[in-house]
Amino acid sequence: MPVTPDQFAGQPIPISFIGGRYLIFDINAATYLRAQHHICGVLTGSIPHLPQQNVFLGIPVELMPEEARLLVEKSVAFVVDDVAWHRKGLGELRDQDKKAFLQTLETRGWDAARAAEQRAIERSKNALEKQSVKLATSVEANTPPAREEEIDNVDKNDNTEESLFTASPPAPPASTHSSTIPRRATTAPTKPHIITPTTSYPPLPPPPQSTDPLPPVPRSYPLFAHLHAQNYFLSPGLRFGCQYLAYPGDPLRFHSHFLAVGFGWDEEFSLLDLVAGGRLGTGVKKGFLVGGLRPGAEVKGGREGKWVGGEVKTFCIEWGGM
Repeated sequence: MPVTPDQFAGQPIPISFIGGRYLIFDINAATYLRAQHHICGVLTGSIPHLPQQNVFLGIPVELMPEEARLLVEKSVAFVVDDVAWHRKGLGELRDQDKKAFLQTLETRGWDAARAAEQRAIERSKNALEKQSVKLATSVEANTPPAREEEIDNVDKNDNTEESLFTASPPAPPASTHSSTIPRRATTAPTKPHIITPTTSYPPLPPPPQSTDPLPPVPRSYPLFAHLHAQNYFLSPGLRFGCQYLAYPGDPLRFHSHFLAVGFGWDEEFSLLDLVAGGRLGTGVKKGFLVGGLRPGAEVKGGREGKWVGGEVKTFCIEWGGM
């Protein structure tokens, strides 16, 4: 039975830790995190039907360490050592469980094939209806209107007696569907679709919640958590020379408003960096935002190293020109 995004409410989502990267393989989990927690990540997988292109990517979704840390701190997700969990689970998997899982995949493949065939029939039916309407419209447009003399002759002939040798009745108009438009044969699918699951559970049991240390994050994490608490969507800002791009809503609907860079409170930085960031932000119609955590505002509680909250100061710089 497919899992819907709403079913993730109230239960932590496993984040696979593979090769130093935090990945989400379940599309429903990625949808839930994006809609409910403003966590977008970056699509990194290729599409099975178009593996040679890199414009439209798919799952897995790669999370920044800051995103993974935020989700773990909020008890929305937990990090799983994917390699160790798979080695343990596959070693304990029984043969009958494997066969049952393969049978389930075949059943889902037949269902997908029948659904695809039904959609194709519906598309063909809609196309036939549209084409028949076009043909009827063109026939009406090419038919010349009757003249007044012909109408008078018809009225006069109506009052005379019928001839004993009437002409044969006109043939009915030919059906535009059967003569010009081929119909699609409604045949059942001959083979199931290939179903490739993106997660290993089932057949493996869901991964247990780990008690590993929190994901390590850069010193700009307080700024990330502060902007996220203000309902901003955040994404990596490498293409604009910053750490984060801050969006007022979903990046699919809005342009980013800020180029965000986090600093330490007492960290020294070059004035030329501020000038360059301000000019860049103004040139791309965004604000250059810098911020950091005030000293003494870091709070530890729960698990060691957990940043609960604190006063983060932010400043927006714009290039006004001279």
